[in-house]
Amino acid sequence: MGKSKDGSSEPLLGGGGDSSGSGNVSNPYSFMYPGKGQQSSLRLSSDGNDLPNVLSTSYNNMALNGDPHSNNNNNNNNNNNHNTVGGDDESPLIGTTDENLNLGGLPTKVKKIDGTSEHKIGQLLATAICGNDITSSIFYTSSLCTAAAGIYAPISLLIVCFVLYLFRKVYGEVGSALPLNGGAYNVLLNTTSKHIASLAAALTMISYVATAVVSAFTAMKYFEGLVPSISDKPSTVVLLAIFAALNLIGIGESAIVAFIIFVFHMITLLVLVFGGYGIFFYKHDWSVLVDNIHGRTPPNLMPGVNATSDACSPDSFTWQGHNFAYNIYFGFGAAMLGVTGFETSSNFIEQQEQGVFPKTLRNMWAIVTFFNPLIGLLNLCFLHICEIAGSTDGGVLATVARKSLGEWFAIWISIDACLVLSGSVITSYVGVIGLVRRMALDRCLPQFLLIENPWRKTNHFIIVLFFCICTSLFIISDFDTTVLAGVYTIAFLGVMSLFAIGNMLLKYKRSSLKREIKSPWLGVIFSLCFVLTALVANIIGDPSTVAYFAIYFVVTAMIIMVMFIRAKRPRERLANWIGQAITKINSQSVVFFASKEDPAYLNKAILYIRDNEQTNWIRIVHCYDSENPPSNIAENVAFLDKIYPKIRIDLITVASPFTSQVVEKLSETLDVPKNFMFIACPKSHLPLTIGELGGVRMITFY
Repeated sequence: MGKSKDGSSEPLLGGGGDSSGSGNVSNPYSFMYPGKGQQSSLRLSSDGNDLPNVLSTSYNNMALNGDPHSNNNNNNNNNNNHNTVGGDDESPLIGTTDENLNLGGLPTKVKKIDGTSEHKIGQLLATAICGNDITSSIFYTSSLCTAAAGIYAPISLLIVCFVLYLFRKVYGEVGSALPLNGGAYNVLLNTTSKHIASLAAALTMISYVATAVVSAFTAMKYFEGLVPSISDKPSTVVLLAIFAALNLIGIGESAIVAFIIFVFHMITLLVLVFGGYGIFFYKHDWSVLVDNIHGRTPPNLMPGVNATSDACSPDSFTWQGHNFAYNIYFGFGAAMLGVTGFETSSNFIEQQEQGVFPKTLRNMWAIVTFFNPLIGLLNLCFLHICEIAGSTDGGVLATVARKSLGEWFAIWISIDACLVLSGSVITSYVGVIGLVRRMALDRCLPQFLLIENPWRKTNHFIIVLFFCICTSLFIISDFDTTVLAGVYTIAFLGVMSLFAIGNMLLKYKRSSLKREIKSPWLGVIFSLCFVLTALVANIIGDPSTVAYFAIYFVVTAMIIMVMFIRAKRPRERLANWIGQAITKINSQSVVFFASKEDPAYLNKAILYIRDNEQTNWIRIVHCYDSENPPSNIAENVAFLDKIYPKIRIDLITVASPFTSQVVEKLSETLDVPKNFMFIACPKSHLPLTIGELGGVRMITFY
């Protein structure tokens, strides 16, 4: 609806114009009054054949061209056939029969808002992308866990495997109900508000930046050990650039490289585990393990002038002087870093073939459950606790390989570490591309990020900007990744916590939503408690990381929040020159598919859109199977159109069942992307799932 400020019913044009519609720029705030709402009737055939479809003149001449502010005199010329609601001239129009729009020929394939132009990847490639990240952490997790837990490190690692099993169900349920990119951002977007969801996205982006930098730097540290002439700092930037170029080529090609690295890494870990335990039982040398069980450290490893090793510094004895519960607890907090990367699969779920997502979760859980505790115990069989705890640079596995199978295998381990940590960089790129694309589609980030290069159909702006951010942070931190590692820890555990909370909200607010996987309430509560416990343990272990994390988080969140306030009312002196820009932002209409005519139900949808979207144009669409639409829906929409003067509210009644094909056709006809089309939570008995609608979002009714 929306009348002009002087009370006239004429809509104002663009960013200015007077009440007479002459086009003179006399009121800089005209963009706030978008015009009267219209009501139209469309008729679609259920079999897809062309039928004459009823449409009001105003929609043919104004609404369908994508400009809610157009004022066409033809709207008032064909007034012989139209009826009014309420009996006065200012009531919105009901559709006339003198103009037709052909909406026949419904599409057979529904396009999704993301990932449609890229090659879909299967189970092996998807597992490889995530698996490189989650399995590469074993190179530093075992030493960190042993430093905190001592002999109880394998127990802490086993507890993490149990937590990961719970999260496998948590992530599986969300991915089954909402198979869209975005991870924690996606589930919170469909259960809370866009502002809250964007905060989760900020955490995820911080996690990806830290992962890329830390993994690239650690990989080059290993490479420097193999080739001393190569400096780790410049080579880190080079590695980030190489994988940026690889992602510019496309996710399919990146996944193939990740798969090759992943296969090599799995072979390496299998040789380490079976070869290491084989040598251990063959030699029957239990002395090191017995010393570790009894807490003994050989004199030659004790700090002092006669020590033959400097690995056992006093800092590596943090497990001593505490009971087993204390050690297991803080060991568990450190061991949670061994599952970093588990959240990545949910951020590119639309690039995976149907049914692949839960399999990637299962595969990652199985790999971690098999390798992490066994490697943690294997370390204790060959190295004393202080040696393991002192290997903070991740070289503990190379040392175990040297003592078990020889120098050749230590070199092999170093090569594998370099490769698989490089694979983690690929994971960071793939994850952040999926997340940023989704946020840009939802206008939480600038639209230019969605631009695809014509050659490979990849989002080059996202990739290049991510490379620049990672490189700049690496340089700003003076090439010291210690701070980023601490920030990464808090960000990762925060993302896992928010995902568990999002699952709870999904169960509570979207209980009728179809899903193939269901996690029990008790399992979700336990998973959240475990992650929060690990978060507290890491904060207590190094409180200084909280301050650094706060700086990174505030900066990232402020960048996102700017996108939400960019269309706020400007000051009078600035309004004239930014009016056109704000009009363009607000001219994006949104669609709400209303299943009933209840005004309270419709009003809640309008309130959600008003509070979460930058728009002043709402199209309410009602699909019906009967001969005529509900009698009261037109009056209710007309009433709501009047009580929201700054929002234009249109009604479109569609003589067709609500199907994914109807959604696709209306999206094309009305020129509204499906991520700006909303529905209430669908009931479980309906044949459609939210994933089949191609990206339609759900309204949160408060």
